[in-house]
Amino acid sequence: MPKNDLDLHRQEAKRLRRAFAAGEADAVRRVRAVLGDAGSLQHAQALHVIAREQGHASWPRLKLALETAAMDRAQRAERLGRALYFGQAWVVRALLDADPDLPHATFGLELATYDVEAVRARLARDPAAATAPAGRRPPIAHLCFSQYHRMAPEREGAMLAVAQLLVDHGADPNDSVPVEPGSAARLPVLYGALGHAGNLPLARWLLEHGADPNDFESLYHATELGHRDGVALLLAHGADPRHTNALLRAIDAADPAMVAMLLEGGADPDDPYCLDNAGHQRAPSPPALHHAASRFASGEMAALLLDHGADPTRVWHGRDAYGTARVHGATAVAHVLEARGHGRPLDATEAALAACVAGGAGAAPDAGPLDPAALDDHDLTLPHRLAARPGSLAALRALFAAGLDPQHPDDQGMPPLHIALWEGLPDHVDFLLTLPHDLALRNGYGGDAMGTLIHGAEFCPSPGRDHLACARLLLAAGAVPDPEEVDACGDEELVELLREHVDAIA
Repeated sequence: MPKNDLDLHRQEAKRLRRAFAAGEADAVRRVRAVLGDAGSLQHAQALHVIAREQGHASWPRLKLALETAAMDRAQRAERLGRALYFGQAWVVRALLDADPDLPHATFGLELATYDVEAVRARLARDPAAATAPAGRRPPIAHLCFSQYHRMAPEREGAMLAVAQLLVDHGADPNDSVPVEPGSAARLPVLYGALGHAGNLPLARWLLEHGADPNDFESLYHATELGHRDGVALLLAHGADPRHTNALLRAIDAADPAMVAMLLEGGADPDDPYCLDNAGHQRAPSPPALHHAASRFASGEMAALLLDHGADPTRVWHGRDAYGTARVHGATAVAHVLEARGHGRPLDATEAALAACVAGGAGAAPDAGPLDPAALDDHDLTLPHRLAARPGSLAALRALFAAGLDPQHPDDQGMPPLHIALWEGLPDHVDFLLTLPHDLALRNGYGGDAMGTLIHGAEFCPSPGRDHLACARLLLAAGAVPDPEEVDACGDEELVELLREHVDAIA
């Protein structure tokens, strides 16, 4: 189709919006046929009406159809590869429906779609293809980083047969890819299968065929994503949880069973450091009991750590575990510590912070003033941890009323707003947007406010979150989505909202 078809549809959406606002009968009929009794019509809604009239479920789907129709086969193949990597099921299905033979455009796509017969034929002609780069990645990486298993679970047998063919022809289950082009840091294909794609059957196969479970990536990311079965699998194959931060991430997942697995597998609750995947020591790690308190863990979690040797008297940022629990409002942890004889009176700063977190308007009468300039950085980032905790809005209000800075960054350069966006907590986002903020600020991961939200919508493991509502709040606040980030998002509903917004201002 002509490249200007999208522009024509955008112009038609603008005409529809004007006609609807003027009350023209035909425009009202068209809008009601799609949206029902709409009182007003935003441009993004008008785009949605146009898409439905063209036979597509949404504007992003119409846009994809028009864009791919204008692409040559190599470009469509590249788009399919990105969709398989990012898990964009709706894009994959649309491309394959339009061209079922598209995976045969490249060897990488044949691998990523588990086309065992095509892979067998390719390796019969050229056995070296199992180890030679296929585009920018080794062949086994195309297999392991693909999320096609989510769209075609019935293809598991074919997927494992492809893995076997590759290894039989020399592929290495411990192969890896750069974190980004030119980077010395690398991500193993085991991480690709388990941590990136959530592909437990393929991860199990890799481990059974020699993949190293101690790659300082896979175990951490299995806990981060709440993959209890993945953690058990790695431990069963000899993963050593020491120096990995896996225990702390399991605490974040609020999963005592996963924490117990790691402790019984050798994790040290007072491990002072962790290593990166190059074996280099990272910044010191907090003791697990302090971390549990700062993540508002359950009493069961605290007791579990104590039973496995956690030292409640250890000092972290000038505070023992009990002080950390009280300052964070982790009452369940504090009660366990009190019951085991580790309670104590709070000092003035602790009492002031604890009063704020309890939801008061500031320090308790006997707590003394709260002076942000005199606080430790761990105290200054207390709002960041609360921003990730549902039901902590009153505490956030109190801390900022007491003088803490809503734009103060944590050790990853993230202000509290970014944390709330990643977590998908619209009440927190709504409040934080009333305070000084910079929507264009980029954190240590490279994301601005909208980019952080998009990433959280796909990868935040916390259940019951509403990233769509957060996106609407950000758009209303003037955030402008990056079209490339939107196109890489696997959440179709969020893509529809953001893509229509992007195209409404194009």
